[in-house]
Amino acid sequence: MLLEEIIKPDGVLCNATARSKKHCLEILSELLVRSNPEIASDIIFRYLNERERLGCTSLDRGAAFPHCRVEDIDVSNAALIKLSEPIDFDAADGEPVDLVFGMMVPAQLDDNHYADIRMITRVLADEGLRSRLRSMNSSSDLYDALLDGSALVAPNQTRAVQGS
Repeated sequence: MLLEEIIKPDGVLCNATARSKKHCLEILSELLVRSNPEIASDIIFRYLNERERLGCTSLDRGAAFPHCRVEDIDVSNAALIKLSEPIDFDAADGEPVDLVFGMMVPAQLDDNHYADIRMITRVLADEGLRSRLRSMNSSSDLYDALLDGSALVAPNQTRAVQGS
């Protein structure tokens, strides 16, 4: 699936303030349900917390990828938060997190959903893109930087370059 089909502009929040990892997951759950308003954010929050209990979803170097499986959805949905101040996310490298890319996927995963997850981890692993995302100051700029930068990292699964 194309990244722009997984994450929409209203699923991106720049310079958010989170008091803790738990508060960050609350904000993330509210963003994730925007694409599925029939799902309550407190349910997604609970699923994200349950997944975190299995093991920290930090990818190191200040980025995290909280994700969960959800019944009654057919496609992956994502959200991105750039925090104004990094928070402790229990990362293995000990670094606080300021980029949080959340995703909810169907309870029954197929190859396409696994491909979506791999694409996000490749995008978040790219140091240049993480740096670019951190330099953004508005949600719309953050969204554009994510899609434009990811085209270089995962070119077969991101949007076509604007104007083409």
